[in-house]
Amino acid sequence: MEPLPNGNSTVTNATTASATATSLPSLHAGVPSSKLSQLTESLKLEHQFLRVPFEHYKKTIRANHRAVEKEVSAVMSGLSDAGDLSQDDAVQHLNSLVSRLQGLKRKLEDGSRAENLQAQRCRARLDHLESADADNISEWNNTRLKRILVDYMLRMSYYDTATKLAESSSIQDLVDIEIFYEAKKVIDALRNKEVAPALAWCADNKSRLKKAKSKFEFQLRLQEFIELVRSDNNVRAVMYARKYLAPWAATYMKELQKVFATLAFTSNTGCEIYKVLFEPKQWDYLMDQFKQEFCRLYGMTLEPLLNIYLQAGLSALKTPFCYEDDCTKEDPLSQESFRKLAMPLPFSKQHHSKLVCYITKELMDTENPPLVLPNGYVYSTKALEEMATNNNGKITCPRTGLVYNYTEVTKAYIS
Repeated sequence: MEPLPNGNSTVTNATTASATATSLPSLHAGVPSSKLSQLTESLKLEHQFLRVPFEHYKKTIRANHRAVEKEVSAVMSGLSDAGDLSQDDAVQHLNSLVSRLQGLKRKLEDGSRAENLQAQRCRARLDHLESADADNISEWNNTRLKRILVDYMLRMSYYDTATKLAESSSIQDLVDIEIFYEAKKVIDALRNKEVAPALAWCADNKSRLKKAKSKFEFQLRLQEFIELVRSDNNVRAVMYARKYLAPWAATYMKELQKVFATLAFTSNTGCEIYKVLFEPKQWDYLMDQFKQEFCRLYGMTLEPLLNIYLQAGLSALKTPFCYEDDCTKEDPLSQESFRKLAMPLPFSKQHHSKLVCYITKELMDTENPPLVLPNGYVYSTKALEEMATNNNGKITCPRTGLVYNYTEVTKAYIS
């Protein structure tokens, strides 16, 4: 599946991130600027972390509001009708309205608890971001790593493992387990070729899907029509089309004309244009569509966060040498799984060559300059000095096994 943007424009994301970063204690006068810079850059990546629970909170409020409006409207309508009834009937009618109001009260209590839970989750995440400090950046990053792993497990359908990791790390309020379980119900139903839960989800989010010009509900209705044609229920298919597909005609006439033609071609057709409509992969397409709409609704990335973070790192490491047979095993891109993940990424732009010591795997620079042995092999000063100290001034070349005195080592000059 192709990755989607995070829901808002780049400008909005950058503004939100910057505001979050600058709202932290400004304050660490004695802290190195490199750590503060690292912390600020880390917080710019937390847009989804705040957006998801906030969107869930708004959704809960809207659902409770609709429920109250519906019940109150029904009760008010019932009260106006009571004046035309006899005394006994009016009493019975009013008793039923009282029962309905008691039911509304219970719904309001449940809704209030749900709203408080969502507000608590938003508060917990704000507190978590505010707790980010240059002095405890390692601990904070460790918590973020666990959040990213839970996100990956949820997207890969390892729900039980994700839940156990969140519980053992006490980060339940910092991850979106409940939201992914909501998606799981719809995905499982579509996998079983059932559209009812997906249509119910569309009804719950009708206004937002319409605002986003989503055609997911239309695709679900088309698939239901196709299933009726597949089972040779042509009469029911026509009735279904009149009721559920006709309202979409003004917007999606071409798609409707193509699907209606299946009434004549049937599911056994050899015509590729219509044959593809009956293939099982149409259900896979619907699952992909739902994931896209679901992520867009909550402001999530379609790609797992783990993939995004890994690709960010791999983009700095990827060079043509990584794909050669003699690529060092210490390079992550020597592994096929990382190569596959880095496939769509551009090669890293290196303005200057970097020398890495064969022994210590550390960068050779002005602080740790390269030294050359008489046989031409180059190693870092730190490695050779340590080797000489441990071997009475003797140095053994790891590549050839030849032994030299430390006094024979000279500085390497690189143009």
